[in-house]
Amino acid sequence: MTNTTELSARWTTRLTELAARHSVPGASLAILHRGEIVAEAAVGLANTEAGIEATTDTLFQIGSISKVWTTTVAMALVDEGVLELDAPIISVLPELLLESEELTQGVTLRHLLTHTSGIDGDFFADTGRGDDCLEKYVALLGDVAANHPLGATMSYCNAGFTLLGRVLEVVTGVQWDELMRERLYQPLGLTHTVTLPEEALRFRAAIGHVGSPPVQTTVWGLMRSAGPAGLICSIPREVLEFARLHLNKGVTGDGTKLLSEESVAAMQTPQVKLPDPHLMGDAWGLGWFLDNWDGHRVYGHDGGTIGQSAFLRILPEAELAICLLTNGGDPGSLYREVYAEIVRELAGVTMRTVIEPATEPVTVDPADYVGVYQRAFTRFEVVERDGGLVMLDRRTGPLAGLLPNAESEYELHPVEPGLFVIRRPEFGFWIPVVFYTLDDGAAYIHLGGRATPKVG
Repeated sequence: MTNTTELSARWTTRLTELAARHSVPGASLAILHRGEIVAEAAVGLANTEAGIEATTDTLFQIGSISKVWTTTVAMALVDEGVLELDAPIISVLPELLLESEELTQGVTLRHLLTHTSGIDGDFFADTGRGDDCLEKYVALLGDVAANHPLGATMSYCNAGFTLLGRVLEVVTGVQWDELMRERLYQPLGLTHTVTLPEEALRFRAAIGHVGSPPVQTTVWGLMRSAGPAGLICSIPREVLEFARLHLNKGVTGDGTKLLSEESVAAMQTPQVKLPDPHLMGDAWGLGWFLDNWDGHRVYGHDGGTIGQSAFLRILPEAELAICLLTNGGDPGSLYREVYAEIVRELAGVTMRTVIEPATEPVTVDPADYVGVYQRAFTRFEVVERDGGLVMLDRRTGPLAGLLPNAESEYELHPVEPGLFVIRRPEFGFWIPVVFYTLDDGAAYIHLGGRATPKVG
């Protein structure tokens, strides 16, 4: 039997040490093992300028982990026969207008849940604070270019989840924020999980920090239209109540069935292989990304908002789930150290190692990679320089001004032909860059989970 008090104290000490090492201002951690929350720890500051300490009850933004919550409600509606995975979205949203007739007529719920629609995912638009913000957002999608043909590859798509949120509103008649409360927060007994800033004000809440050293951001959260893709705020133990629902095959801690066992299993079943199997996982299910650590199945999701990062991993065979919420610095390196120690101690599992440059020389032909790769708000130019390859990275659009570096350049270090890594100064780990082609021969870069086509 794990001594919860002792483990919590030990992880408070360890998290304090590791957060300082990785310049993370504040962090909150919880561990669910064999049906029990066996540890909670919170360290540092939720708000550096105001000197507000992080506690285990401090709300952090869980960012894109919200997508799996939205997916869970969608799958419950599939269970009820209200939605179908492979029916065209236009059958329930007849006013939908996307970039092409093929996309408008063909995109399905499964495409949205697996990030294979081709809708450019990083289209962010502030459509106001009203309850009609998702409806207004979806009306703008006709002007958003597709970055790959429908179903041709996987490209991480925030826009698809805002579209999904609107679908849920239409078929239920309930606005998305309220639908989450009715379908998840209340049945799961959550008291510290919200979506709107005025709700977060009831609690101690973290603010993001950007740059190195981390500086408090001037903007607390994303626009309301991003809700279904990434606006849930919560605390680690309540995120783990959501994880428990999936570990328990759709049944809450008090025995309420919210999701069928079949839908839970489908969410964890590979639907599409990832062009880049090194960053998040090697496949995507419905909502979850899927991985394998040391022969053990892992599913989970990450989240990133303005200066806040969130991590959720579930190891079903070990009955283990871990949630870490942070607000700046180098959270990715913190996540790797924390999770590696926890899974080794509680599950006897070795976490997958991080990709690194090749130790031996790799022969590559620069002509295979040089060129311009572009999608909405993102432009990569790969050039040859001093016998190597350099990638110039330029971001535009509504969120560019909130990034510490909207224009950057990175040396591409080869791992093998078609696979390189770059090092961003604020991160202590290598980030993979995959060059690949679709079945039709079109050339692409896969970076950060997104597919970017070569245009010149």
